[in-house]
Amino acid sequence: MGRRILLLLITNILIITTISIVIGILGLFGINIGGMMSPDGSMNFVALLLFSAAFGFGGALISLAISRWMAKKTMGVKVIDPDQPQSQAEKQVLETVHTMARNAGLTHMPEVGIYNSKEVNAFATGPSKKRSLVAVSSGLLQTMDKTAVEGVIAHEVAHVANGDMITMTLLQGVVNTFVIFFARIVASVVANFVKDETLRMFVRFGAIIVFQILFSILGSIVVMAFSRYREFHADRGGADLAGRDKMTHALQSLKQYSERVDDSHGSVQTLKINGKTSMAMLFSSHPPLEERIRRLQER
Repeated sequence: MGRRILLLLITNILIITTISIVIGILGLFGINIGGMMSPDGSMNFVALLLFSAAFGFGGALISLAISRWMAKKTMGVKVIDPDQPQSQAEKQVLETVHTMARNAGLTHMPEVGIYNSKEVNAFATGPSKKRSLVAVSSGLLQTMDKTAVEGVIAHEVAHVANGDMITMTLLQGVVNTFVIFFARIVASVVANFVKDETLRMFVRFGAIIVFQILFSILGSIVVMAFSRYREFHADRGGADLAGRDKMTHALQSLKQYSERVDDSHGSVQTLKINGKTSMAMLFSSHPPLEERIRRLQER
């Protein structure tokens, strides 16, 4: 699930930053969006909170809405025609995804795709269970055996069946709300140290953008922690769909080939089942494979 989470985070930050810039520019011209400033120049905290929630959840929902499209474009995913698969590999992946989806009780089959990469990985994304995408890398199909591929796909289908993207979006909306809210409060405090009224407006505008990006990065710690929790849950779901032995074998195979990571898509590394990252654990969307294997075996 990781790469889709990073895509969601990056898109989300860009969206709320763009909204803030537009609103900030309007504010420089005296247009008070959302009534955040009282007539006496003080901050209206109730209006600010409502404004923050509206745009915080709005940014997260927009990110979710375009998540499937963005994944296809970013990764170069070739969507398989369910009526006319072009090869035996496409047919096998399509049949495996559809079998797992039916086992998971999904009423709408996910789109299925393959992206060209030497990495051994897969991902799932989409705004809803009815509009989801499950994609695997060509490297995974070329390297892993059939049993491991089934386990990997079961894990990704479990993400779809669990509605993890919706859950993550709601969490991101809450984080966005507090990011926007506190960024404006802190920016106002900083701007109050500037005596010149005109300069104060520009300082506040710039400070909002800076603190919003900073708080978004800090807020991602919460999002990533929840993502790691959902990975364990998806492992259990994959074990239910494909069998614990297949899911364990898939994780062990991923561990074996974890060094074979394609860096050409580093900007969206965490949408994958095995997102390798050099960042601190706090910012990792996936727990260590060793821990995932241990928990699955103890289940």
